[in-house]
Amino acid sequence: MAKNYYDITLALAGICQAARLVQQLAHEGNCAQEEMSVSLRSLLEMNPASTLAVYGNNEANLKMGLETLLGVLNANRQGPGAELTRYALSLMVLERKLYANKAAMNQLGERIDQLDRQLAHFELESDTMISSLASIYVDVVSPAGPRIQVTGSPTILQNSQVQAKVRAILLAGIRSAVLWHQVGGGRLQLMFSRNRLFEQAKNILAHC
Repeated sequence: MAKNYYDITLALAGICQAARLVQQLAHEGNCAQEEMSVSLRSLLEMNPASTLAVYGNNEANLKMGLETLLGVLNANRQGPGAELTRYALSLMVLERKLYANKAAMNQLGERIDQLDRQLAHFELESDTMISSLASIYVDVVSPAGPRIQVTGSPTILQNSQVQAKVRAILLAGIRSAVLWHQVGGGRLQLMFSRNRLFEQAKNILAHC
């Protein structure tokens, strides 16, 4: 069966967007708000009509993720690109561990379903919702596998609001990693199909 590189690239861009937002938060203490909203909203799209529907049905919503993906596919072994590559690969590894743990996957689904009740009273970007998402990450995702080491400014990373945002966005990164596997993504493509992914990301970006 031919792989759908369009969908695979969108989901990879979702992973990379989360990685870039985490990097911004860790170094600067804040991140691009609209892009963060896109990532967080992807968590509520559990039965999407299409891959693009997970990201608000608009390719431009993933512009940051696509640009980051191009950087990751071209990255040197050092520098900011290497940090982003590490985050993206760590999210993929953690998602596989989570996927192998049926109890954790069920618990994750239940906890995300419960968010609807809170969303009746709070905005998704509110501190209340972000701390709910962060606690899902801490309770369900973190114990499943290797911890993702976030590097940045130690002072910024001690801030509890920054920590909560980082965890909420990592949860969104896991959502994109789940999607990536659902649409046929796999680690081998990152080794053997880099050019195809690169061209596909460039083509999508050209329309953004």
